[in-house]
Amino acid sequence: MEKIVEQGLLYDFYGELLTEHQRRIYEDAVCHNLSLAEIAEEVGISRQGVHDLIKRCDHTLKSYEERLHLIQRFHQVRQKVQSINDLTEDTQMKPELLREQIRRLSGEILEAL
Repeated sequence: MEKIVEQGLLYDFYGELLTEHQRRIYEDAVCHNLSLAEIAEEVGISRQGVHDLIKRCDHTLKSYEERLHLIQRFHQVRQKVQSINDLTEDTQMKPELLREQIRRLSGEILEAL
């Protein structure tokens, strides 16, 4: 996964668990694509301080995902929903087989939740 996409997902799922100060700086770096110098000037700390805080936030957010697996589950559920959508487009499948496949996938989704 591209680093910025991974950071965005981690922030979307776990950003509220950061302090307000961490959220502000991490959001400026990841979501608003501000440079370290711009963020440092805005919050009144050194570029190195901003860099270190972003690295700590990355580590913290990744550790949440390692323990909770919310992003992993999100991707699994999304894939199963796509499979259900694909099944509904299959005009060749017998209705009873279609229902069975959809029931199986929806059961897997419910287990993941």
